[in-house]
Amino acid sequence: MMEERIVRMPSEWGGVVPTEAFLEQGRKIVEEASKANIPLRLIGGVAIRVHSAELSDFMKRLGRLGAAEQEYTDLDFMSYMKVRDSVRKFFESMGYRKRKVTLSSAATQRQIYFHPDGWFYADVFFDKLLAANHPIDFRGRLELDSPTISLTDLLLEKLQIVSFSEKDLKDTLLLLRAHDMGERHAGEVVDARYIASLLSKDWGFWYTVTTNLRGLRKAVTEMADLTEVEKVDITSKISKLLAIIEGEPKSAGWKIRSTIGPRKRWYSPVETSETVGEFGIWKL
Repeated sequence: MMEERIVRMPSEWGGVVPTEAFLEQGRKIVEEASKANIPLRLIGGVAIRVHSAELSDFMKRLGRLGAAEQEYTDLDFMSYMKVRDSVRKFFESMGYRKRKVTLSSAATQRQIYFHPDGWFYADVFFDKLLAANHPIDFRGRLELDSPTISLTDLLLEKLQIVSFSEKDLKDTLLLLRAHDMGERHAGEVVDARYIASLLSKDWGFWYTVTTNLRGLRKAVTEMADLTEVEKVDITSKISKLLAIIEGEPKSAGWKIRSTIGPRKRWYSPVETSETVGEFGIWKL
């Protein structure tokens, strides 16, 4: 049975929660959690938007969704398992109502909370992003940035998706356009070397990420909404990342798995027993 959800919002919103409300609420939650010494970081599309605020016009031009649609439906966060109980108490102190545990939320080790006025729900993951085709481990990485996870992890979070959607494409374009591609951790730089090192040990993860990057590079050249300068900038960053990934020495396990290739499923289904039939942004 669905839990009752009462929505109260300003009449001028017209029943659509504006993007600015998500950005403001996301920042506020992280700031308040920090005051309580709780490591909590934004992940997902809202996090990319927060981290790329100077290019908000670029995102609006692309149009993440239709003009009359609400851009975001939830806020996603990452924290550590060791403070799981503190996170629950924190959200409750902020007036949020915790959703009852389901098989899905238990399997993905997450907590889900409803905004006090029903504007959205907050999805909190702990240690690892298990609701993913390629689970990502965040232990020891939340301290790299704030109020979001690091740019590198934000990019990986998108590129690990096997069924790459149009909104994922646009989120990724914003991140790449707004930031440089480098080979070390820095505040406004994607650490390509870290990505290459991670993928060199996992053929399946490597296959999904590199396939998505090549599809993304091709899609960018065909997008009428981008200027030539923007296309060159984004495709050059993708090419640099691919070159660093390909140049990274691969582990023995990676090499053994590569001999099987995609004939065997190389990713984990997300909350479903069905295999994703087609993937790659070139299918858009």
